[in-house]
Amino acid sequence: MPNPRGPESAGVSAVLAVVLATISFFALAVFGLGALSIATDTDIIAVPDLGQTPGVIGMLAAVVSFALMLWSTLRRPQPSYVATIAIALVAGLVHLAAVWVGVLIAAGSFVLATAVAGHLVREGASAVLVLAALIAAWGGIALRRTRAEHPRWPWERDDDE
Repeated sequence: MPNPRGPESAGVSAVLAVVLATISFFALAVFGLGALSIATDTDIIAVPDLGQTPGVIGMLAAVVSFALMLWSTLRRPQPSYVATIAIALVAGLVHLAAVWVGVLIAAGSFVLATAVAGHLVREGASAVLVLAALIAAWGGIALRRTRAEHPRWPWERDDDE
């Protein structure tokens, strides 16, 4: 029996789902990178006198690309969970490219920029970002697809259940 109070819930709005998933991606990425750094007892980008700018640029680019990719997915009426793979890969690749450009600008060396990008892949930082993006994108799509209803009092429920 359809809901007599109105149409079926459309789930969380696309904007709210993108905002919550993007915040989740950033939080998971920061936690994951911090845990990786503690577990391996090394810095994520261990280059003397480089500073934090390449890492900040990389994370900012990854967050923006994640949000844009997720937004393009959530605009559809029935977003697919398969899109999480593309969203995660784009976020990881954009992060690598932005860190590479950041190191190139800061240090002025193609070799150093490539070595840092290779280190991110080899030591697992890129895998952490891709995993964080997979989890957060899945959560954002789930928020959008879920057809939740407002809670009802026991006397408002159907007795046929």
